Amino acid sequence: MANLINCENISKSFGLKTLLDGVSLGVQDGDRIGVVGFNGGGKSTLLKILAGVEPADSGRISRANDLRMAHVTQGAELDPDATVFECVIAPLGLAEHEWAGSAKIREVLAGIGINDLGMDTRVGSLSGGERRRVNLAAALVRDLDLLILDEPTNHLDIEGVQWLADHVLSRRTALVVVTHDRWFLDTVATRTWEVHDGAVDMFDGGYNDWTFARAERARQADAAEQRRQNLARKELAWLRRGAPARTSKPRYRIEAAEALISDVPAPRDSVELMSFAKRRQGKVVVELENAELKTPDGRTLLEDATWRLAPGERIGLVGVNGSGKTTLLRALAGDYKLSGGRRVEGKTVRLGWLRQELDDLPLDMRVLEAVEDVATYIEVGKKQISASQLAERLGFSPKRQRTPIADLSGGERRRLQLTRVLMREPNFLLLDEPTNDLDIDTLQELEDLLDSWPGTLVVISHDRYLIERIADSTWALFGDGKLTNLPGGIGQYLERRAQLAASQLTGAQSAGVQRHAETEAPKLSAAESHALRKKMSALERKMSKLAQQESELHAQMAEASADISNLDTQKLADFDRRAGEVAEERTQLEMEWLELGEQLEG
Repeated sequence: MANLINCENISKSFGLKTLLDGVSLGVQDGDRIGVVGFNGGGKSTLLKILAGVEPADSGRISRANDLRMAHVTQGAELDPDATVFECVIAPLGLAEHEWAGSAKIREVLAGIGINDLGMDTRVGSLSGGERRRVNLAAALVRDLDLLILDEPTNHLDIEGVQWLADHVLSRRTALVVVTHDRWFLDTVATRTWEVHDGAVDMFDGGYNDWTFARAERARQADAAEQRRQNLARKELAWLRRGAPARTSKPRYRIEAAEALISDVPAPRDSVELMSFAKRRQGKVVVELENAELKTPDGRTLLEDATWRLAPGERIGLVGVNGSGKTTLLRALAGDYKLSGGRRVEGKTVRLGWLRQELDDLPLDMRVLEAVEDVATYIEVGKKQISASQLAERLGFSPKRQRTPIADLSGGERRRLQLTRVLMREPNFLLLDEPTNDLDIDTLQELEDLLDSWPGTLVVISHDRYLIERIADSTWALFGDGKLTNLPGGIGQYLERRAQLAASQLTGAQSAGVQRHAETEAPKLSAAESHALRKKMSALERKMSKLAQQESELHAQMAEASADISNLDTQKLADFDRRAGEVAEERTQLEMEWLELGEQLEG
């Protein structure tokens, strides 16, 4: 394997804080490396050093000659006056027929959602999330040796994350990625780097393998690391019991894992929590009866829908961006008026609502003051936790708790917002994208808190792992005016989305065929017109069959990647290759069909 980048004894500090201290590591051709660690621990800095954007204070860095590399940052620094086309396609230097006829480029534009933005749209008019998608697409359309990505799954919905994972697995490009999306990390990574305390620890495999290794390291640690050990072992217990053998492991690894978790109870006692929730909440939480829900611009999200949330129910709500998930959450909270029907709320409901916006924090306070302003102590399960203890569990050290809120980063403000919501001891909890800006350790702390939290929970998240971890049922908005229950979870959701996309494609093709078939060709004889239409009909049948094949292949890819325990990357790559070949063949037939149509039009 070729060595792409090699770092020897590199160090990097900012002020008095040392992020990297004498670190040596390398990236080989074909590596797919996931980078994890606390926020502010040096992950993004390490990526910048690898990309040559940030120099190291000391040490030696060497890169392969003619290394083709792209670095996609969280900032998405693009020219606001440039168009989407100028940012994504123009740098390739290809003629229109070259890039428009490339199946690879078309796949990226569709997978990242660039087609929905419009090629002539100015970057300055896009949202922050849309700019990041443009930045990501500009890298993915290129032929590269190394792809360096910093939080690429932010602002992608579940389908987008699934597509990105499939795309990364299908190409030979080496990858170094910082991500807090544990499903994505476990799906694509063959190695994991943990950045902490100036060092980089290296592990083989993805998130599950890292969890195994960290649990063993925590088991051997001293008493000061006891709580971290318990969290790691609890997470490990869920990985082995809740979703057994998500990745294939050597037998000795499985036996070691079973020994570690032999005395660990299940993550949560659902029966006990449900019983306690009923005593605490009564029979009614929130109910929507014959509800009609519309957006401010008049688009219908729900029509004649009835949804009754039971005490202790834990629900994951999924759907593409713009499908109305946040609006539905606002309707559950009573903050958005129904267009029809009624909302019923139980008398004992205490609402806790984690919004996406960060506009509800008192910027004139310090961290601990803002937490104690809500409450001094709370009951979590059978334990009493102080405001300071909860803040520390969610990533605020005693020293950091004295920091003014105005000086906090975006991720820290998100953690503080979450801490304040939990301090209110709600029994009905609404979480809107809780994983935004949270690192993996904080996510594990949140999941541990929710394991012993009795109440009704509705969570919106594109983090597939989180939904599978804390939700007992999954519901989806497909844009048909209904709220659909998915017993099969995220895997079933992706299958349904693939089926819908295939049916829409077939419908659009049929409409195009009908419009062109109705066109007369006065300059052709009747026999010539008949012959052309016969050829077009034959092409239409072939295109329809290919569209069906493509749909089936995408459904098979979704099914194969849904079961991480038996994940076969070679099989996934084969599915993706075949889907690309089918798409390319269908495109050629479409071009031939259009040429025949032009002849008919004279």
